[in-house]
Amino acid sequence: MKITRIPTGMLSVNTYYVVCENTKKGFIVDPGGYDSTLAKDIKSDDVTITHIILTHAHHDHMGGVKEFMKEFPEAKLVVYKDETKLLQDADANFSNYFGQPVVLEADIYVGDGDTLNVGDLELKFIHTPGHTPGGMCIYVGGSLFSGDTLFRQSIGRTDFPGSSFADLKKSIHEKLFILPEETRVLPGHMDESSIGFEKNHNPFV
Repeated sequence: MKITRIPTGMLSVNTYYVVCENTKKGFIVDPGGYDSTLAKDIKSDDVTITHIILTHAHHDHMGGVKEFMKEFPEAKLVVYKDETKLLQDADANFSNYFGQPVVLEADIYVGDGDTLNVGDLELKFIHTPGHTPGGMCIYVGGSLFSGDTLFRQSIGRTDFPGSSFADLKKSIHEKLFILPEETRVLPGHMDESSIGFEKNHNPFV
């Protein structure tokens, strides 16, 4: 598995391009904005993007979905089932406030514990409400794409409508801190970390 991180969009969200090197199939996590260089690299790598996956449906994590879907029309958009309102409401997902209204419909709505295969990779979806009601993390091959649930020595904001600090803390303790301590944490913002490091050094949880 090869993972590439690219900051995209106005808020420089961490967008991840992940490839199963055995099968040349891959997926994109949280395209906050369209990046033409990334699109060219994917095509030059001769990789088939099968899915675009959102950890949650805030504008800064999905602003580039439509453009990437045009580049890779075979890709399916994957979102947690409880993110429908944010996905389809430009006020709720804040895209109206950026002057770039985005309303989307997912191809696949997943639930807690559901899995998805991309090539030889098995992705497991972990529901982690708190930042948003339908926020989720993606666990694959010893790495966790944590979106805005867990950052390096920090956590996602909980002052938005539908957010809850209590829910976020519970999600982290009960869903994430049970993962192996060596698990790489690849967040939506800031630098990567590990589960073991966050268990010992995150002051918020």
